[in-house]
Amino acid sequence: MDFSNIDFAVFIVYAIIILSIGLYVSRQKNGKNKSAEDYFLAGKSLPWWAIGASLIAANISAEQFIGMSGSGFALGLAIASYEWMAAITLLIVGKYFLPIFIEKGLYTIPEFIEKRFSSNLKTILAVFWIALFVFVNLTTVLFLGGKALDTIVGSGDGTILINSIIGLALFAAAYSLWGGLAAVAWTDVVQVILLIIGGLMMTYFALSNVTESGSFIDGIVHVYNTAPERFSMILSKGEIITPNGRDAWWDLPGLAVLIGGMWVANLYYWGFNQYIIQRTLAAKSLREGQKGIAFAAFLKLIIPVIVVLPGIIAYVMNIDPSTGSLNMDLLSSEGFLGTSGNVANDNAAPWLIKNYIPVGLKGLILAALAAAIVSSLASMVNSTSTIFTMDIYKSLINKKANDAQMVKIGRLTGLIALITATIIAPQLGSLGQVFQFIQEYTGVVSPGILAVFLMGLFYKKATNNASIWGVILSIPIAMYFKVAPNGWSESFIFVNLPFMHQMMFTCLGTLLIIYIISNIESKEDDPKGIDLSKKLFETDKTFNTAAFAIMLVTALLYALFW
Repeated sequence: MDFSNIDFAVFIVYAIIILSIGLYVSRQKNGKNKSAEDYFLAGKSLPWWAIGASLIAANISAEQFIGMSGSGFALGLAIASYEWMAAITLLIVGKYFLPIFIEKGLYTIPEFIEKRFSSNLKTILAVFWIALFVFVNLTTVLFLGGKALDTIVGSGDGTILINSIIGLALFAAAYSLWGGLAAVAWTDVVQVILLIIGGLMMTYFALSNVTESGSFIDGIVHVYNTAPERFSMILSKGEIITPNGRDAWWDLPGLAVLIGGMWVANLYYWGFNQYIIQRTLAAKSLREGQKGIAFAAFLKLIIPVIVVLPGIIAYVMNIDPSTGSLNMDLLSSEGFLGTSGNVANDNAAPWLIKNYIPVGLKGLILAALAAAIVSSLASMVNSTSTIFTMDIYKSLINKKANDAQMVKIGRLTGLIALITATIIAPQLGSLGQVFQFIQEYTGVVSPGILAVFLMGLFYKKATNNASIWGVILSIPIAMYFKVAPNGWSESFIFVNLPFMHQMMFTCLGTLLIIYIISNIESKEDDPKGIDLSKKLFETDKTFNTAAFAIMLVTALLYALFW
């Protein structure tokens, strides 16, 4: 089924609406130029529902829409732990992290490091995050988004890949560079509505095409009965072998998703990731920010239906009924095999959209995919410019910079970041399970950074030197658990663990290093230690009720799909 003129028209209408909203909220009000607070923190005016929607829009991108569907194809529902455990993580961030961030009046996460430790450590982390956003996050999202558009709209052979990447970059730049966080957050409200509706429609039509009856319910029953092992949340070793022959346990090692490394990945991402946490710093008030986080946590519970279930459906659709295993000839004919002959799991979502979504609705699904990509791009660009402007330009280059200068530098930085990522993105090539790839290699550095923040927040004796040594030594610790030299894999000297275990042990090791060095340096509390009180962490009835409901639903989901 080809992409029709109706589909193109639907997509164009979507683009016009988003650009109109973005440019409208970006306009100069009463003839006044934007202040730094207006540009980088939306004037601290965001209501809870805009914060919650923007958190999800920033989070759900090509990494999830395409990459997590690919992991659903390869691993099954277990990959949904990233979503369901994120719901609990968000509640922790809202109750224990956000009150301190708001009380400190932060623009950026590195700014917290300066106030708690030192400018040197702040600069180190600021440079690291800028490099991560530009060379990993932005490039990956652009590449995956361009690849998806090439598969859905084009022939899938890369003929429109570069044009798609450039188009997505220009789309994101058109409103985010001029309008700042306000334009990003308010367009995100529309983007997330479209994302959820479009994603649910894709799942519905995919399930309706699984069986000859065309029944949505029959499709659910058939998918579950055909591949029940794909609906297990807690994997045992050898339980699921991916289409490429990898033991899924190495990606999601059993109970580590509940009591192990998943917490490290989620706490780092949701608590200390600038392009995520920035919209909560722009809340009208702490209570409004906490309600927005609770709303985002609720939305996370339904995201697997949009980004994971389609991958499982695609897996079932390509099973040979006579053998009960994947039909490699069918996969080859449908474009699921890469140049090396391995299964290209990340083709699952584009394949479903191209082959099973009706004319007209396909344009809406494509708009939902574009919404996921563009909203994340806009968030990453805005956060990159915020960190550079506030933590490097104003802190090191021009300490007397006024609002107009900072806004100008912010726009220029965002433009340079986007151009750089656009140039690099086409060079990425196929990365297999991209979502897993990103998680695994971010996991080398994130545990050490998380440890620094946790000690900075909750351990008054933590010192600057201890934190710097913790960050530095966390890398060799991570590599010790991750990479065993040839011939040494079984040695007691080197170990090669699943990356979730590696993340947990690295984080614990870094915490221990910071604790030991801090106590060697001084037995007294650090002068910059944070005074914690029961009142600081008090939450209102609305947040408490929502948190209880979300924890209950999450527990029921794990009990149902154990």
